[in-house]
Amino acid sequence: MVTVMDVNNLKLDGMELVAGESGLNRIVSWTYYVQTRPYTEHMNQGNFALIVVDYVRFDFKEVRKTMDELNDLGISGLAISVVDDKEPLPKNIIKRANDLELPLFYVRWKGATFVDIDQSIGNLILETGIMNKRTGDYLYNLLFGYDVNGRYVEKISGQFGLDFSKPYRAGIIAVDRTYGINLEQDEHLYEYYSNCLNQEIVKMKGRPMFMKFLNKFVLLFEAKENKEIEHELEKMLKKLDNSPMFKGHICSTCILGTPYTDPSKYGQSYQEAKSLVPKKDLLPNPSGKKVLSSSSMGIYKYMFRGNDQREILNYCNNKLSKLEEYDHANGTFLQETMLAYYMNGFNSAKTADALFIHRNSLIYRLKKIEELLEIEITDYMEYLDLLNCILVKRLMFL
Repeated sequence: MVTVMDVNNLKLDGMELVAGESGLNRIVSWTYYVQTRPYTEHMNQGNFALIVVDYVRFDFKEVRKTMDELNDLGISGLAISVVDDKEPLPKNIIKRANDLELPLFYVRWKGATFVDIDQSIGNLILETGIMNKRTGDYLYNLLFGYDVNGRYVEKISGQFGLDFSKPYRAGIIAVDRTYGINLEQDEHLYEYYSNCLNQEIVKMKGRPMFMKFLNKFVLLFEAKENKEIEHELEKMLKKLDNSPMFKGHICSTCILGTPYTDPSKYGQSYQEAKSLVPKKDLLPNPSGKKVLSSSSMGIYKYMFRGNDQREILNYCNNKLSKLEEYDHANGTFLQETMLAYYMNGFNSAKTADALFIHRNSLIYRLKKIEELLEIEITDYMEYLDLLNCILVKRLMFL
């Protein structure tokens, strides 16, 4: 993961930062030589943009307009070179870059060429990728290695500053994506999200080990009693997913396994987290938590350990048979209505909005549930029992 700060630290000949210093933490995914519109067809989030003021395609008036367009597309920084250094960068462009917190560089005409800049940034990104792979290889061996002996653990703890005498737990960040028309841009957005996620995790206080594995992101970190890292992960994922660039396109949830002190059991922690990933959307989560663990399943986690599940399944079938038969015969969604009513705090208005139906339709459904099951909706003990039956059946047959 490379930032504009890293690019600035290259100290390339004739390349000087002139504005937007507060945006130096922007992530650089690659370079982009700006030529023709529409830029959306060529530019991707995190591109470091390069413009030549040649007074044919670009004069400073055109540069000013282009800078706004590129910033809206999520560029990391902008480097401008002027043919024969005919004139300095105008103050209005420097001011605008500061307002946008967009790192702006001036490249002298006889200084570093754009080819030099492109190659230097490319090499930096590749070198960083190799370093990330090294960390990922160590973590992979910890989680899936056949022989995690004391010597290997000691080597890792020395290199990464980890104290394996304390309990550690594995986590899997599962990413849900919404695809648009342009699949190539979707993939670039996902890669940029990965880089942003990497950057945020590297900055965390607990310094988790981190790797990308099978289209998921895997963590290993110390499990402290105050759940400091879990709280930090919660805030970080909410901030990232709610950012304008990713909101509505990418949404993540971190699933945690059990903490273990024995490094040979870290793989077991990973497998526990993995087993919960498919179930994350079935569990009630009214507050929209981003970090879930086996404890989030409550009583449900004990229901899938035995070989004979017929007794609990028969109980659930008997409780739900009338609802299931009615839904099947009439194409209705009474079970979904019960779940939504609970998830929205038994608030009729919120539940109707969540189900995209009129409030009167919701009231009709609730009365139909009361009529079919011969219960009162306000009998919360009975309601909770029915809710448990719905969830248990869904989790069993997942």
